Amino acid sequence: MSKTLGQFVWYDVMTSDSKAAEAFYRNVIGWDAKDSGMIGRSYTLFSAGPMMVGGLMPIPEEARAMGARPAWNGYVLVDDADVYSERVKAAGGAIHRAPEDIPGVGRFSVAADPHGAVFILFEGASDEERVPAAPGTPGHVGWHELHAGDLESAFAFYSGLFGWTKGEAISMGPVAVALVYSRMDK
Repeated sequence: MSKTLGQFVWYDVMTSDSKAAEAFYRNVIGWDAKDSGMIGRSYTLFSAGPMMVGGLMPIPEEARAMGARPAWNGYVLVDDADVYSERVKAAGGAIHRAPEDIPGVGRFSVAADPHGAVFILFEGASDEERVPAAPGTPGHVGWHELHAGDLESAFAFYSGLFGWTKGEAISMGPVAVALVYSRMDK
């Protein structure tokens, strides 16, 4: 079983101005950018040195019509996007975009937890493990955070779906408590 199942494996940003966003991330973070070469879809790949770190795309019209705004999306690796889409719905979440293939890449669906936070379910097209950057590597995502109105029910949703377990709770002062999750290999 993959060591990365249930973990974030990819990120992309949907934006209303792809050219401006590309220039911003090139200038601020130093990422390189190149067209993915996908036919019929505008998708730019960001890289930090030789390693790809994420993607950039315009907000799809159907998402814009549903009120989508510019946002980063995290992709969680699953072994079957169709099965996990059903699990999301059974657990009280929603599927905003049904499972769909990305030729040669994998299968994905756009999901939301019961509180409305969006994430992507992703099933890779190959069994090849993607080696993540070492923690703290400049130019790479180093932290994933969910601002939840109800910490316990939000955590129960993700724990039930991906097997996440509670790590340490960190006091953020009178404002909040941050709950760090971990993932136990099944």
